[in-house]
Amino acid sequence: MSPRSASVNEELRRRSKERLLQAAVELVGERGYDATTLGDIADRAGSARGLVSYYFPSKRQLVQSAVHRLMHRTLEEALEREPRTGDGAERMARAIDAILGLARDRPVLMRQHMAGLLQAEGFLICPEQRRLAELLRDTVARHGSQDVDGDYPMLRALLMGAVYAALVPGAPMPVPVLRAELFKRYRLEWERGVPPDEPASGGTGDTDLSRFFEAGPEGQSK
Repeated sequence: MSPRSASVNEELRRRSKERLLQAAVELVGERGYDATTLGDIADRAGSARGLVSYYFPSKRQLVQSAVHRLMHRTLEEALEREPRTGDGAERMARAIDAILGLARDRPVLMRQHMAGLLQAEGFLICPEQRRLAELLRDTVARHGSQDVDGDYPMLRALLMGAVYAALVPGAPMPVPVLRAELFKRYRLEWERGVPPDEPASGGTGDTDLSRFFEAGPEGQSK
């Protein structure tokens, strides 16, 4: 049997990482961070346990990368959904609704993510986070910002604050209230984006996450 080519090996490694990212999101969303081990993630992904440490230096980095993947793909999907638009106000509304939707639909996962950002390792820069940042920066620019370098961090901070406020144990704020404040700040009509005209889903959300993690040959979603 001839050895596999470098391109085939690279594709296998990429798919292994995709499965680990998806498994991390699923398990932390189901059990919480502390109750999820690297072994659990490897088992769910169908990977050898040694591969987890090979690709990711720590469980925290794996989980942050996985959540940032879910966030940037969710945001990308919202921004590019039909009817597609270049209108800056509509794209800002879609971005806000996409991130608040994650807090509403995946409270366990997003609460664990926010808690992780406050740990000693803090905010870990990774390729997934950079892709999320690029989408948010583009959203700010299309909305008409004259100072993207200043306005992007503010949007990120406001979204993180809103997610935290929606998830703080014992005193959560309703997502529609948080949405109204963000829409007011960015001068957006309530009808833009996806208005929350239905009760929260109870945290179930879309259980099939494969579209966010199953990638084609060039690393793009199918």
